Amino acid sequence: MQSFTTRPEIRGSFGVATSTHWIASATGFGILERGGNAFDAAVAAGLVLQVVEPHLNGPAGDLPAIFHSATSNQTQVLAAQGPAPAGATIAHYRAQGLQLIPGSGLLSTVIPGAFDGWMLLLRDHGSMTLAEVMEPAIAYARDGHPMLPRVAHTIADLAAYFAKEWPSSAATWCPDGTPPVANANFKNTDLAQTYQRLVDIAEASASGRQAQIDAAREAWAGGFVAEAIGSYLDSAEVHDVSEQKNSAVLNRADLAKWRADYEETLCYDYHGWTVHKTQSWSQGPVLLQSLAILKHFDLAAMDPMGAAFTHTVIEAMKLAFADREAYYGDPEFSAVPMDVLLSDAYNSERAQLISEQASQEQRPGRIPGFEAQAEAYVLRAARDFGVKDAAPQEPTMAHLTEKRGDTVHLDVIDRWGNMVSATPSGGWLQSNPVIPGLGFALNSRAQMFWLEEGLPTSLAPGRRPRTTLTPTLAEKDGARLVFGTPGGDQQDQWQLIWFLRFVHHGLDLQAGMDAPLFHSMHFQSSFFPRAALPGEMMIEAAVGAAVIEDLRQRGHIVHVAEDWSVGRLTAALRHSDGGLQAAATPRLMQAYAVGR
Repeated sequence: MQSFTTRPEIRGSFGVATSTHWIASATGFGILERGGNAFDAAVAAGLVLQVVEPHLNGPAGDLPAIFHSATSNQTQVLAAQGPAPAGATIAHYRAQGLQLIPGSGLLSTVIPGAFDGWMLLLRDHGSMTLAEVMEPAIAYARDGHPMLPRVAHTIADLAAYFAKEWPSSAATWCPDGTPPVANANFKNTDLAQTYQRLVDIAEASASGRQAQIDAAREAWAGGFVAEAIGSYLDSAEVHDVSEQKNSAVLNRADLAKWRADYEETLCYDYHGWTVHKTQSWSQGPVLLQSLAILKHFDLAAMDPMGAAFTHTVIEAMKLAFADREAYYGDPEFSAVPMDVLLSDAYNSERAQLISEQASQEQRPGRIPGFEAQAEAYVLRAARDFGVKDAAPQEPTMAHLTEKRGDTVHLDVIDRWGNMVSATPSGGWLQSNPVIPGLGFALNSRAQMFWLEEGLPTSLAPGRRPRTTLTPTLAEKDGARLVFGTPGGDQQDQWQLIWFLRFVHHGLDLQAGMDAPLFHSMHFQSSFFPRAALPGEMMIEAAVGAAVIEDLRQRGHIVHVAEDWSVGRLTAALRHSDGGLQAAATPRLMQAYAVGR
């Protein structure tokens, strides 16, 4: 489809690493060069992303990953999404006068999941020592790294607020009393010391590789890290977006009890590809539902940059995301009718709802026994239509405020065929004050719960929030593909568009990254203040004025984004003969793919 791309299509057979920051990609590939496998490389790169993109993720955030082990020939989910603390009840939050869970502050915090998840993956599937894998992140935090302009701008926007309300954050991010300068060397010595202490404790307390990793996990959940978090939370009252100061419900006991785990993937077959996603505690199945609806259309006959393709995909996503809002939740706490939601019969009926005109309605399907959930969503979306100050986007993009957090992503494949796709998030510098002495903040993932009873996403102790984090692995005839993107509610939209163009129109990895993207804002947002914007969509201007006008004639409310401003995709592919490819988006000019 394109005669050139913004970057070369990375190819080789030794290994590839791609992520949303070039330093993390180089770190991951460096681990492969030193003899590590894809799991070692993913963990090292993931820890580095916490250092170089602190406005998008942190050690106390969340971590879903999908991985394939060449040794066991198994594809699984690393489930490192922390649940709500034991004290997180609807009654407690209502007693604080809240109708929604704030998008920042201590009441928005669930049990941290990212660090333990990385350690579990390293212990069970890696080959290198804890010290070897953590060394790059420790070095960049201790010795410094070039501060991304976006991070510098984020801190500058928040500097006055930090100084007034979150002094520990001011001390970390404005160490000399002023915001850091873009591209200047920046150090987070407290984080470096935290990570070095974890390594030191592990090496002092155990001799074997796996035992040392377990010792680090214990030092995190029941040792000095948990004690520092607990001591801070004992008395902290934190100002948040509710414009009041709130205390935490998270405590030491919550930290001590929880550990990351593995789960089976949820799969769907589409035009010869088996696509693997997380279970319904993530929005991941919404991509599978979209495929199940779109299976009923001849997408290959449509121009992948044209109005008909865009309209059809947008309308399918509206239907799938309506079902996300009505039915998805932690399957350990709620019955989720996923067998129906992914069935051919159900999605054939859903496909018939798509006409030549854009729908302005919220249309979850009616599933016997679950009708009340569908009605609850329709009423909720109508109530929250056009919420004041709602951002018509995922939490962070180039053309929006710097004050909202977002996500990072990485994909790694090694020469043996091991592969990891991970979408770490949460615990960003905007979410909560830095824990004194640790150098990182707690997460704000609880904002995705509702303070209403009887929903699969109602706040409840031990329940996982229905997160937007959603890596992907797909396989066909011996080839395997991993891909993903930051972007909140847009993650599965951008991935879907990229994958459809890859499958139906032959766009190679990088060509697909370079192509104009679009997404819907029709359904209810997962982020505070939870707005619904019926009929609204965004598309990059590069599609051309004719396509934009055609979409408007079909009834879409079109917001035109600047070119190169929507989406942060990365992807890596292993062909059946062992050949490798990797690509990274040129948008924001920081993602990069490395390989040979």
